[in-house]
Amino acid sequence: MGTKNTVHARKVVLRQCTGCGQRKEKKELIRIIKTPEENIEVDFTGKKNGRGAYICNSVECLELVKKKKALERSLKVTIPEEVYEELEKEMIGSGECECTPSAGTGRKGG
Repeated sequence: MGTKNTVHARKVVLRQCTGCGQRKEKKELIRIIKTPEENIEVDFTGKKNGRGAYICNSVECLELVKKKKALERSLKVTIPEEVYEELEKEMIGSGECECTPSAGTGRKGG
């Protein structure tokens, strides 16, 4: 019943990139959301309300996402070209991360 002086480690939140399938820390990924009003936005804070999908900060992953239409499947809506352009500008401006697509994404029927 006494006070304990233990420090609890924070839980590391992992999310999967929609493009390459790699699991990374949430803060390393860019979140794209579909708001309740059906708008598509880039959420740099990771806290906006809405259904979200994550992508690595890499142009290669962005190209994969566009080719596979992975964001459209995840968010169940057509993604405007402006969103892809905004993502690409952000990725080029911040510098790209090292991202190599993984062989197994954990999905069946690939």
